[in-house]
Amino acid sequence: MLSDIIRAVILGIVEGVTEFLPVSSTGHLLLVGRFFNLGEDAFWKSFAVLIQLGAILAILSIYFAKLWRIALGMFSDPAAQRFVIGVLVAFLPAAVIGAAAGSYIKAYLFNPWVVCFSLIVGGAILLWVDQLDLNPQHHDATAFPIKMYFYIGCAQCMAMIPGVSRSGASIVAAMLFGADKRSAAEFSFFLAIPTMVGAFAYDFYKNRGEMTTDHLTIVAVGFVVSFITAVIVVKTFLGYVTRHGFELFAWWRVVVGTLGLIALAMGR
Repeated sequence: MLSDIIRAVILGIVEGVTEFLPVSSTGHLLLVGRFFNLGEDAFWKSFAVLIQLGAILAILSIYFAKLWRIALGMFSDPAAQRFVIGVLVAFLPAAVIGAAAGSYIKAYLFNPWVVCFSLIVGGAILLWVDQLDLNPQHHDATAFPIKMYFYIGCAQCMAMIPGVSRSGASIVAAMLFGADKRSAAEFSFFLAIPTMVGAFAYDFYKNRGEMTTDHLTIVAVGFVVSFITAVIVVKTFLGYVTRHGFELFAWWRVVVGTLGLIALAMGR
């Protein structure tokens, strides 16, 4: 039990650090899981999904005032209504594809080779976009055009391939469609809320009968750790990318993916 708690703490830190950075939390959790020899254990696969709710609560706590104003204005404020519709429109593609192909994706794409290649390719794309001479036209994540929300949602579907990064796909799409770096990152946070809550609810419902008291304790530990870590990361991430861009995260992806491939080739 103690070793499982330690694993939960480490995986919770990995989740909290990587969930909102464009480096792929799922990819990192899979690679760390391989290091811990978690293998095909169904519980640990679900654990990686379930502790994402801790990271989501971090976003809700940080943006509580803004989200509360939007919630209060849903029935009276056209701007709030438009943003809520935009988030739902962006969420819809992932919901449809996840429901239709989620089992296939988990069965065939959740392996470390896919993760490592995806990390490298995604890093190269992030470097390319970060160096483009873009002319941002949108500076408020709550006021993008509805079509733009939909296109970002379609791009997010690429993150169903582990290693691609949900936040990375959303940020890249938002920037290519005219958002500045800060608003692109912020919208990736907001879009994460329905996307990850949906994934959490689906996975918990599907595996509820297999959850023991020990399992729930382990999930609770990972949940709390991911929440605390995510709060720290999100508060520093926006300021960093506004000043320095995404180059650091792009190279991180390339380095981790390359080292992962070397380790896999050596039979680790």
